[in-house]
Amino acid sequence: MTGRRNGNRIRGPQSALTDFLSSHNISAQQIRDDYERRVREAAQSENAGEGGSNAPAPPSDPDAEAAAALAAADAADAAAEKTRKRKRKEEAAIEKIKKAKGSKGGKKQKKKAPGSDDEDDDDFDILDVMYTKAAPLPGQFENCEVCSKRFTVTPYSKTGPEGGLVCTPCGKELAKDGDAAAGKKTRKPPAGRKRRQVESERLNGIAVGGAKTLQQLCIEKVAQYHEDVDELGELPEPVMLRLAEIFAKKRVLNPKTVKLFVRPDSDAVCIHDAAYLEVEDYKGIFAVAPGLKKLVLRNACQLKDEVIEYMMEKCDSINFIQFYAGNLVSDEMWCRLFQRYGKQLRAVKLSWLDAAFTDDTVQELVKSCPDLIRLKLKLCRKLTEESIVALAGLTNLERLSLQTGVQPSCEAVVNLVKSVGTNLRTLSFEDFLDIDDTVLAQIKESCSKLEKFRLSMNDVATDAAYANLFTNWKNPPLTFVDLSGTRDVDNNNPKGPEEAIGLASAGFKALMEHSGSAIRTLDIASCRHISLEAFLDVFGSGKTYPNLESINFSFCSSMDTSVVASVFRSCPSINKVIAFGCFDVTDVVVPRGIALIGVPKAQDAIEQIGTGIDVAEALGRMVDVGA
Repeated sequence: MTGRRNGNRIRGPQSALTDFLSSHNISAQQIRDDYERRVREAAQSENAGEGGSNAPAPPSDPDAEAAAALAAADAADAAAEKTRKRKRKEEAAIEKIKKAKGSKGGKKQKKKAPGSDDEDDDDFDILDVMYTKAAPLPGQFENCEVCSKRFTVTPYSKTGPEGGLVCTPCGKELAKDGDAAAGKKTRKPPAGRKRRQVESERLNGIAVGGAKTLQQLCIEKVAQYHEDVDELGELPEPVMLRLAEIFAKKRVLNPKTVKLFVRPDSDAVCIHDAAYLEVEDYKGIFAVAPGLKKLVLRNACQLKDEVIEYMMEKCDSINFIQFYAGNLVSDEMWCRLFQRYGKQLRAVKLSWLDAAFTDDTVQELVKSCPDLIRLKLKLCRKLTEESIVALAGLTNLERLSLQTGVQPSCEAVVNLVKSVGTNLRTLSFEDFLDIDDTVLAQIKESCSKLEKFRLSMNDVATDAAYANLFTNWKNPPLTFVDLSGTRDVDNNNPKGPEEAIGLASAGFKALMEHSGSAIRTLDIASCRHISLEAFLDVFGSGKTYPNLESINFSFCSSMDTSVVASVFRSCPSINKVIAFGCFDVTDVVVPRGIALIGVPKAQDAIEQIGTGIDVAEALGRMVDVGA
C-alpha cells in the first residue's frame, strides 16, 4: 500500500523556469547549495581580512563552480527573457486599448487636471482594468454587495458602489437613488388600459366604454391572485360560471384552483379547461360533489375509463354530460355509461373524439337514452352515415347539432329531418358539403318550432332554395342564423354562376324579411354573392331590427362603408360587427359601445357627452361619403 501511494504521489503544477532547468539537467537544489557555499566563503574571507589573517582559502572544486555559474547565468537569462516578453505583451495590450479608446466617437473625454500627465493616467486606468477580477458569468452564484444575500447572476445584474454585483431588489433601490440624485422624475404609467388588452377585449366583442363594473373588477382580481384564494364562499351560480370561464382563459385551472368550483352541495360543475387535471383530481370532484346533475369537462385529455367507472359509482343523478376531447374513454365504457344513466339522460354533448365512439356506440345511445332532448356530436371522426340513420330514432330531440368526418347522403339527412324535425328548436349542420335543395325543402316542411338554425360550409344548395325556405315559412322568426360559407367555390368565376349557389341576394332578403324582427345573431361570412344593392335594401332607411346584437359580414366583397353606417342606424341594439376582408369599408366612425372587428381604418369612438359629435349627424355623413 505504501509503495503504491509513493508511486502515485500527486504533483502540483511546475513553473516555466523549473521545466527549463529540468530539461538541461540542472538541479535547483544544487544551485541553492552552491550559492550558500559562496556566501559562506565570502563571509569567511571578509572575516579573515579584518583579522589580518593570511590563511589560504579552503580548496574549491573548479568544475563545480563553473557548472554552477553557467546554470545561474542561464537561469537569469531565461528569467530576464520571460520578464521582457511579459512587458512587451502588456505594452501591446495597453497600446491596443488606447487606440480602441481613442477611436470611440460621441463620448465625452474626461477632463484632466492642470499639470497632470495624461499618459501616466491612461496607463494607470488601463492597468486597473487589466488586473481587475473578472465578473461572474450569468448563471453563477454571487453574494450581493449590499445585503450579502446569495443570488443567481443574470445579464441584467447591476454593479454596486464597490464594484461588486447586487441582487435585483438592491439594484432597484440603487437605481431609484441614482435617479433621485440626478433629479430625474419617475415616469408614470400611461393613463387607461394598455392597447393590447383593449384589442383583446374588442376581439371578444367587448366594446371599450367607461369604467368596468365592480363585479367584473372583483372577478378579475380573484383570477389574478388565484394562488392566494382558499374558497369562494356562497357565490351565485352565474358568477361561479363566469369565474370558471376566466380561469380557463388565463390557463390557471389546476388541481389546486379546481377545488374552488366544487362544493358538496353543487349540482353543476363546469370545468372549461381540464388540461392540467389528472385521474385523482377527477375522482376528487365526484367524491366531494356526489349530487352532480350537470357535468362539463373540456380539454379532458386525462379522462379515462377508471374515472367514468368511479363517477358511475358515486354520482346517481347525472342527466347532462358534455365532454371535449375525452379520447381515452373506450367504446365499451361509453356503452356502459349510456346504459347506467340511459333513461335519465337529457343532454349529451361530445366533441373531438378520434380514438373511440363508433356507429355501434351511437346505436347504443339511441337504444338506451330514448328521452334525450339535446344531442351534439361534433368532429367524432369514426361516425359514418349509419349514425345519421340511427339518430332518426330519437324522436324527442329538441336540440340537434352534427358535424361528422364523413359526408352523409342527402337521403339520410332528409329522413333524419323528417323523423325528428317536429320538436326541434335548434338544428345545426356543419360541414355537410353535399346537402342540396331537397334538404332545405324538408326543413321547411317538417320544422315549425326552430329558434336557431345553422347550415354552414355548403356549396350545393342554391339561392333559390334559401329564398323558398324563408318565404311563407310557418316557423316563427329565428333568433340565431348561421349560413356562413354557403357560396360557389369556383375560383375561376368569383362572381358565381347565373343561378347563384349558396346564400345570395334573394335568399338574404327573404331571411331578413322572415326573421328580422327577432334575430339576435347573424353570421353570413363568406356569402360573397350578396350584392351591395341587397345590403342597402335590407339595412336601408326606414327599416329597424330592434334585437340584432351581433353580425358577421366577413369576406362579403360587396360590403362598403355605407352598409356599415346603415347597420349602425337600423340596429339600435347592435354591439358587435365583424368585417374581416371587407376592403371597401374605410374611415368608419364607430359609435360608443360597439365593437367593430376586422377594419383597421376605423376611427375612434364618437363622444356622446360634452361637445362631442352627434351620432345621427356622423352616421349621415358616413352614408353620404359611401354613396
